[in-house]
Amino acid sequence: MVHAAYWKYAVWRRLEGAPRGSFPVKGSNWFRRPVEASEKAWRADVALLEEMHQRARDAAARLPERALLKTARSGKWTNLRLIAGMPLHDVYHAGQIQLLKRLQKPL
Repeated sequence: MVHAAYWKYAVWRRLEGAPRGSFPVKGSNWFRRPVEASEKAWRADVALLEEMHQRARDAAARLPERALLKTARSGKWTNLRLIAGMPLHDVYHAGQIQLLKRLQKPL
């Protein structure tokens, strides 16, 4: 979940031109999570995901239409590709989760 939050943060950062290193959790892309899962830790991760999603959505909504096909700041992809890639990234990982769940069921 924090991985998905990080990529939403990366989209926001590129759309806004924000500096690297401002993600609330130390690290990048993959994050160590507590070995002992707790309701509090889970809720914090969900809140982080929701916050990063909202930031990216807000940045995309503020972007003028003429900027969609321009290359994003500090990147090689267009703003449109970054924005469209956000839900595609989520769906990709959701598919992985469904596959793992399916593989756990007895045949």
